[in-house]
Amino acid sequence: MNSTAAPSGLQFDKVVIALDGRPLVAIDRLISPGEVLTVMGPSGSGKSTLLANAAGFLDPVFSAEGRILLAGADVTGEPPERRGMGLLFQDPLLFPHMSVSANLMFGLHPSVHGMAARKQAVVRALADVGLDRFAERDPATLSGGQKARVALMRTLLSEPRALLLDEPFSKLDTARRGQVRSLIFAEAAKRKLPVLLVTHDPADAEAAGGPCIELDGIAGN
Repeated sequence: MNSTAAPSGLQFDKVVIALDGRPLVAIDRLISPGEVLTVMGPSGSGKSTLLANAAGFLDPVFSAEGRILLAGADVTGEPPERRGMGLLFQDPLLFPHMSVSANLMFGLHPSVHGMAARKQAVVRALADVGLDRFAERDPATLSGGQKARVALMRTLLSEPRALLLDEPFSKLDTARRGQVRSLIFAEAAKRKLPVLLVTHDPADAEAAGGPCIELDGIAGN
């Protein structure tokens, strides 16, 4: 057995993000498969800057050192579409000109070949989140919680190797927030995906049940 094998999960290897030469975020941590690392802090602390760095679209006004590894592979220099990160934002960002099923079809991983197989994957995804009768619905007719579920399944159908969550619960009402939180964390655990959650809400961190980092930087979020 190779005792020096790279760890699985999402690893920030001595990552330091700076603005105008001044360190803003420093992190050296592994997020294990199925674990949620919550990053909290006020606006300007660098939460979303850290997420952008992981996703591969860090604003060039910032500089970054260190490595980002996913499942043992160094993805630091890879473009966003080749990193294997699934992203969920405050807004579900569903395509308004597409039906629910077409939105999900768009997110399908290229390895799913043939129209029959692709349609079946979409049917299963909708059934998994209790939306099996919503395939042909216009996204504009969905509630906030329903849109969040569709956005989640579109992301998961792309078969990411990690999830990056940028305050995805902040625009949901209290009742739906708890439901969507539970769903996202359960699906991530089931698929053994490491999760980076950026939030300002302590209830999100409590629900995530994993470690929490609090940032106090002065710029960049």
